[in-house]
Amino acid sequence: MVKRLEPVVAAYLAGLVDGEGTVTMTRQHRNEKRRVVVCISNNELEILKFAKDKIGAGRITTKRTYNERHADSYAYQISSRQALDLLRQIIPHMKSYKARRGLLTLKHYVRLTPRNGKYRPGVAKERERFERQVLAMRPSRNAAAAGTN
Repeated sequence: MVKRLEPVVAAYLAGLVDGEGTVTMTRQHRNEKRRVVVCISNNELEILKFAKDKIGAGRITTKRTYNERHADSYAYQISSRQALDLLRQIIPHMKSYKARRGLLTLKHYVRLTPRNGKYRPGVAKERERFERQVLAMRPSRNAAAAGTN
């Protein structure tokens, strides 16, 4: 369960997701359906610890560095229904295309994701179409040129 966020914290986290994060659909194993994931990458471990503490769920992982000149890097990740709980609180503060991804996910994810993993006829195809819609959302070219995405 995600904690109830103070508005200023929700806005701060929204900025982190807008700037350094992702709102996406991903799978852990090849044969399973995708799940919603909110992720924030950063070199400042303390920022991610703050996020995890305020949210009350999720995990922080260390990213592998391939060059000794690169700084340590970390990722905070929260998925599935906990990610939906977080999105409900931060989307009003988001400004990028990631907010549109989140809104679409909030609108359809629960309806198209049975908890037991058993899909009724037709729902699996609708679910695949929904996943493609979410993943197809990208920053618009006009927004990128204007410096807002």
